[in-house]
Amino acid sequence: MTIVVGLGNPGRRYQGTRHNIGFAVADEVARRRQAVFESGRGDALTARCGRGPASVLVVKPLSMMNLSGEAVAEVAGFYKVDPAAILAVADDVNLPLGRLRLRARGTAGGHNGFKSIIASLGTEEFPRLRVGVGRGDPRRDLADHVLARFDDDERSEVERAMARAADAVETFLAEGIEAAMSRYNRAEDLSS
Repeated sequence: MTIVVGLGNPGRRYQGTRHNIGFAVADEVARRRQAVFESGRGDALTARCGRGPASVLVVKPLSMMNLSGEAVAEVAGFYKVDPAAILAVADDVNLPLGRLRLRARGTAGGHNGFKSIIASLGTEEFPRLRVGVGRGDPRRDLADHVLARFDDDERSEVERAMARAADAVETFLAEGIEAAMSRYNRAEDLSS
């Protein structure tokens, strides 16, 4: 089994915010696989795709972002999934809007969701997909920026980014992290 974790904050207040792009990508992966989210283990919503060793479990933790690792660890422990088979998807303010970056492992890089997963799993050895949401006005508080919804003029780029991120997840599932990194870490013309 492989686990795909979309990171975000639960509740209507956070729907559609930059910080919840991980949830949006998880929703798209589940939609493509015709899977439905249900209450699952570890204070999370889960959507199971397929059965057996090749199955995929799409997870959206219901705790706030900075505690999401607890749900990830509980789900991974229950299903006995190795951290290398857990792909975590989250926003990244250090990447331009729409840019994707996949890594096989690494530090939290300042992201509280990744920091929580690292602490709960006890390792940095899990793949992650960062989706660029831009930094915005540097004079603006970073927390306000990530908890804000996308501007109208950003919508089309955000939709393309979510679709490309879901494509990257599918590549990871079918071909592994190296193939996904090779295909989706390239700098692209983000305006096309």
